Amino acid sequence: MTEHPLVPLVRAALHQVEDPEIRRPITDLGMVDAISADDAGHVHVRVLLTVSGCPMRSEITTRVRAAVEPIEGVASVDVELGVMNDEQRDAMRQMLRGGQPERVIPFAQPGNLTKVIAIASGKGGVGKSSVTVNLAVALAKLGRSVGILDADIYGHSVPDLLGLGDARPTVVDDMILPVPALEGLKVISIGMLKPSRDQVVAWRGPILDRALTQLLTDVFWGDLDYLLLDLPPGTGDVAMSLGQKIPGSQVVVVTTPQLAASDVAERAGTMAHIMDQRVLGVVENMSWLEHPCGHCGQTERIELFGSGGGTLVAEALTERVGYTVPLLAQIPFDETLLAGGDRGTPIVDSAPEHAAAKALQQLAQDVASLKPSIVGQRLGLITN
Repeated sequence: MTEHPLVPLVRAALHQVEDPEIRRPITDLGMVDAISADDAGHVHVRVLLTVSGCPMRSEITTRVRAAVEPIEGVASVDVELGVMNDEQRDAMRQMLRGGQPERVIPFAQPGNLTKVIAIASGKGGVGKSSVTVNLAVALAKLGRSVGILDADIYGHSVPDLLGLGDARPTVVDDMILPVPALEGLKVISIGMLKPSRDQVVAWRGPILDRALTQLLTDVFWGDLDYLLLDLPPGTGDVAMSLGQKIPGSQVVVVTTPQLAASDVAERAGTMAHIMDQRVLGVVENMSWLEHPCGHCGQTERIELFGSGGGTLVAEALTERVGYTVPLLAQIPFDETLLAGGDRGTPIVDSAPEHAAAKALQQLAQDVASLKPSIVGQRLGLITN
């Protein structure tokens, strides 16, 4: 039977349609099951969803219609949604993994180009998760492909900071697809995998290790420039496990200006050094409040939480690890930054003109411009 002339045109148009979660053309993923057309210009496209409850079914339908309707000669587009069978899902998983065996951490494999950066802090309440989210969004705005793994097992706040609410990842057999977010970010959090938001996570030791392994192996991240990990505060099991699983990962330490916070922040950087991770630098959050002077009208800085903590941490870690650990950024206290966290609107996107947003944007530019270094990295040397 001769193929209708519209069919190859439709197929070519569908090659430009990406799956919203996997970010690959639906034609490459084997999701286009059938295409037909008649002389009246009526086009029928059957698309196979990865799972029956795919949360992006309406978005996929919209994208298919938007791609096909502008084709000359097309009068109408009918999109039928089906579901892949086990064999088709397995073929898609094998294609996505590139033939790699399952249960492998891709970021620990030789030749992997993704920069893995863990955001750590000595204590809670210093704005570590907010820094993680805004840095990720700022990097994405620079054109980088970025993923966020919310590894803060007990305080998993990243989904709320990005306004994802009750969003859940799509699970294709044993492969988890991260949730798409602002600026094309890919996000996964232990909070997304709980049966309910109010469930308490009470894990220790080996269970924590298995959970982190699953988030690193079973999630399909695709090709990332950066993977940011929001670590739990302190120097516990997750921080140690990450250093073992991804020895090439790097660490940014977040602190606040007060001296009491700087002492515990130094411990977080020291733990990274013990685990043979390179400490990229220190970020001082809530450095000061910019306030207009009531007398002269000029902007003055009010140091709400003291000063010097970030510099002290950077200097102490430089002495401890044997290479320069810079103070990467000082981020002013900003009510918009706090309110944006409550609303799920990161300040680098909602108020890029604010001083805090500019500091975070500069932090992203500095991180993006860092050249690879073997200083502080574990080397795979073989001795006879």
